[in-house]
Amino acid sequence: MSAQRLDLLDPFTVAGLGGIELVARGVVEGFLSGLHRSPYRGFSVEFAEHRPYQPGDELRYLDWKILGRRDRLYVKQFEEETNLRATLVLDVSRSMGWSGASDRLTKCAYAVRLAAALGLILLRQRDATGLIAFDDAVRVTLPPKARAGQWHLLARTLQDLEPGGGTAAEGALRRVTDLLRRRGMVLFVSDLLVERELLLTALRYLRHRGHVVTVLHVMDPAELDLAPSGEARFVDPETGEGIVAAPRDLGPAYRATVEGVVRAWRRACRTSGIGYHQVTTATPFGDALRRLAAGSARAAR
Repeated sequence: MSAQRLDLLDPFTVAGLGGIELVARGVVEGFLSGLHRSPYRGFSVEFAEHRPYQPGDELRYLDWKILGRRDRLYVKQFEEETNLRATLVLDVSRSMGWSGASDRLTKCAYAVRLAAALGLILLRQRDATGLIAFDDAVRVTLPPKARAGQWHLLARTLQDLEPGGGTAAEGALRRVTDLLRRRGMVLFVSDLLVERELLLTALRYLRHRGHVVTVLHVMDPAELDLAPSGEARFVDPETGEGIVAAPRDLGPAYRATVEGVVRAWRRACRTSGIGYHQVTTATPFGDALRRLAAGSARAAR
């Protein structure tokens, strides 16, 4: 796996190489090897302590004096690195189980692998990292920790996640916000097929409480544009209701509607101080990570 940049490959191909833990490690190694001088990978100027070197750490933070004394590699760890609490909030509602093609991951399968890669990056930085998964109720809660074993627990938990019941309801979102009491970073991963104002109210509340909030909007390419064909039946993945229509007749209006929805989410998030990134399940994992990294760098300035 190390001979390939897995972060640049098609996500469906990468997912076929092994379980979530193996795939996440390969994606992260590729992503970190390609960062070079990314402004995202900075540390606080306040030195805190040393820790053993891990693959992917920047060589400029190696402590050469310790290497000379002990013949072991250590990196300098900084105050900002030790204080961050991050929570991956993952939507596993029914609509996340959909894929528009047999050779593409479902939105949920894409999201859990991307979340695993994000979790591994954060934990390698010694940031306390946790997970909340929800549909119409909170299904999984893994409190943020930076201790040994947290990565394996996170990966196993993500591996077991499956798309569940209905869409996010007010009670589920209220429970999510209740669980996020201590200030930190919140990475919210969802297809956003939910009542917009309901979710925005929850995200703005988290922002008001001092959280740094970023939304990752996951879509299937087939949701962006209708493939030309004869009559087809379109089914709402949340309610099961459907209609029969001809895509060639609906195409232009459909595209305009979807583009308007994406613009509305982006505008609403950014005017509320919330990061927003839209990706499809065909987006290489490394590209999605780079968008998040660039957004984090802008937010820090």
